Amino acid sequence: MPAFFLELFSEEIPARLQQRGAETLARLIAEALAPLMPGVPTLFWGPRRIALAVEVRGEVAARESAERGPRLSAPEAALGGFLRKHGAVREDLVAEGDYWVLRRTIPGQSAAEVIAGAMPGLLWRFPWPKSMRWGGKSGFTWVRPLRRILALLDGEVVRFDLRQGEDDGHGLVSGNETEGHRFMAPGAFAVHGAEAWQNTLRERFVIADPAERRRLIEDGIARVAQAKGLSVVPDEGLLEEVTGLVEWPVALLGTIDAAFMDLPPEVRQVSMRVNQRYFALRDADGAPAPHFAFIANIAAEDEGAAIIAGNERVLRARLSDARHFYDLDRRVRLESRVEGLKAVTFHAKLGTQYERAQRLARLAGLLLPMVKDSSAPEDPFNIDKGYAERAGLLAKADLTTGMVGEFPELQGVMGYYYARHDGEHNEIALAIRDHYLPKSGSDPVPPMNYAARAVALADKIDQLAGFFAIGEKPTGAGDPYALRRAALGIIQIIRKFALEFFSLREALEQAAQGLGIAVPIDDIITFVVERLRVQLRSEGGRHDVLAAVFAASADDNIFRLLARAFLITRFLASDNGANLLVAYRRAANILRIEDRKDGPHTGQVKQSLFKTDEEPALFRTLVDFEKRAGLGASYQSESWLGQIVHDLALLRPPIDAFFEKVTVNDPDPALRRNRLRLLSRIRDTMNRFADFSLIEG
Repeated sequence: MPAFFLELFSEEIPARLQQRGAETLARLIAEALAPLMPGVPTLFWGPRRIALAVEVRGEVAARESAERGPRLSAPEAALGGFLRKHGAVREDLVAEGDYWVLRRTIPGQSAAEVIAGAMPGLLWRFPWPKSMRWGGKSGFTWVRPLRRILALLDGEVVRFDLRQGEDDGHGLVSGNETEGHRFMAPGAFAVHGAEAWQNTLRERFVIADPAERRRLIEDGIARVAQAKGLSVVPDEGLLEEVTGLVEWPVALLGTIDAAFMDLPPEVRQVSMRVNQRYFALRDADGAPAPHFAFIANIAAEDEGAAIIAGNERVLRARLSDARHFYDLDRRVRLESRVEGLKAVTFHAKLGTQYERAQRLARLAGLLLPMVKDSSAPEDPFNIDKGYAERAGLLAKADLTTGMVGEFPELQGVMGYYYARHDGEHNEIALAIRDHYLPKSGSDPVPPMNYAARAVALADKIDQLAGFFAIGEKPTGAGDPYALRRAALGIIQIIRKFALEFFSLREALEQAAQGLGIAVPIDDIITFVVERLRVQLRSEGGRHDVLAAVFAASADDNIFRLLARAFLITRFLASDNGANLLVAYRRAANILRIEDRKDGPHTGQVKQSLFKTDEEPALFRTLVDFEKRAGLGASYQSESWLGQIVHDLALLRPPIDAFFEKVTVNDPDPALRRNRLRLLSRIRDTMNRFADFSLIEG
């Protein structure tokens, strides 16, 4: 099949938009050239180009088309509009039923004709998140000024231009030329296919494949670091961004002035990352190293000496600024900054950060008894209550510092360093640092002290309670206050530390009291459990079992919900569990059909109506099980539930025997009704532990 290759060469494209731009191009091409494209395109993206290579069919065969038009009774104007839209005349129409139908034979087209016809419109409507206008009078826009369009079909140029009426489309026409490295190999050159394009670009100091560029960057910084006995601090985001900034990656190593090595390592790392795209390094002991790695976009004749010197000079200026903020911030104690939070609005309807700090201090102290894990011997309430309240009060104080104003990424981190500088207890400082964690659903939860757990949970619960109370819930269109992330954070902390005493409802009730407004607690619990279900699904876990367990009783204890789901999952994996589920479904299906005929079959089962041995045997087993389970009372204990799940297996033999020997729909209406009531009791008893109808598979 012919090979189609398209490259769109422009000024520098922001790194974060390159891959998305290439994927959008592939989607639009696939839609526009659907009759031609049986395969999946290969995509390329980089600082100055996005490109696509794909095999296509040589032509589109002639075909018949039928387009239904206006009703026969429609006015002439409507009919005229339909004809103009399709470039047809009245004689092309035929009447079918109540409508005019346009039937036409569309002649076959070569691949080049289809591509040339589709490309101008595709490029004019290309949906970049942000587009630019540039010189000239054309209304054509692109993410950055578009300079060249390279379009080849089996080595031949596919001819088209971007002219639309009087708009000259910046005079852009398709051709077979592109450009190499801006400085190392300037000027245009011609290519005749995707492979030649890649090879020639490489000769002209451009690595077209983003995966190869990324690998070269990763290997390069590791190599220069290793030469000094150092290792690179992993930073996938920075690696991805740098891949989008350079065409010919050359790894270099710089030195950090010793005068800045007493700054917190996070400050150096963030300053290097945000301002300069430098990689932080560690020494053999894991301590921050006085060096940094970076990627130049050029192979210099002096092996990069001048580039390194220039970057070290720039870094000194950046770190001097950081030093200024650090020294200035430490002149004011963190606790003195709490008052300044009165000038920082959290949300117009939820007050200031000062009010939030007061709420967090109170809530963290109240939550402390619930953050103890089952294996901890000591009572955290007697150890950390003061620490938790103090950390809650100071948690947001660093928002008023110059360093956090310059680098918002350092929220919490700077609070930790300033708290240590002020002589606050280490547990308080750590809680201030860690209370934002985990920052994303994929973040691991680091070891936390009790105060840190309490403040982290208080922060997220206050956030959920507040925004749900004012109606700012997440929607399908967005989650501007990151409430899904807050819910996942709560779940991760509970799972990580096995917080079996943590009651989500009680925590939300306390948060509502602090807010002084009505909070839809049930909605929030359902929201959090739904996030847990989604998380389990992403982990390959039995999210359907969790949904079944939650449906049976809307438990607000995440730890207990998971424990019950685990026990039910394990039970269902056994032969007894699998067969009991089959029996449950059989009973539920019979009841669903028979209930439609004559209503729900609830009520007392009459032993006097038993006619077979299997009926009383099943009834006695069921009653014994209900007594052992104590179904009249709510259950709390995990060990109790484990025993009950074990006992559920005892129901299987009599149920199997019942279905094997007994005809449920007996001709005698009284026997039939009594047997249906027995099935109904089985179903309802099992549903007390989990709604088995929600279990998949």
